[in-house]
Amino acid sequence: MRLITLAASTLLFASGCTWVHMAPGAKAVRVVTGTPTGCEQRGEVEVSVKESIAFYDRNPLRVRDELETLARNEAPGLGGDTVQPLDGYEDGNQRFAVWRCGG
Repeated sequence: MRLITLAASTLLFASGCTWVHMAPGAKAVRVVTGTPTGCEQRGEVEVSVKESIAFYDRNPLRVRDELETLARNEAPGLGGDTVQPLDGYEDGNQRFAVWRCGG
């Protein structure tokens, strides 16, 4: 009985956690849905997070937000200030284009 309670508590705790944190400089990176105009493409990144833990599927909105945060974290390293999803996420993986739109 204790094992079941512990497992249930762990899953509830893990489902509420955000494991991906914003890196310095990533707050200035914006996410756009369409191809930005007047911008220079700096490259592409592929990011991934756990979509499920054991038998528990994570909230799809939380997974999407974490993927966007990871892409934003990568953008400054490529000289970018904007990221654009290139496709939807699948199995916790997603590709993003990185753009430089600012001066």
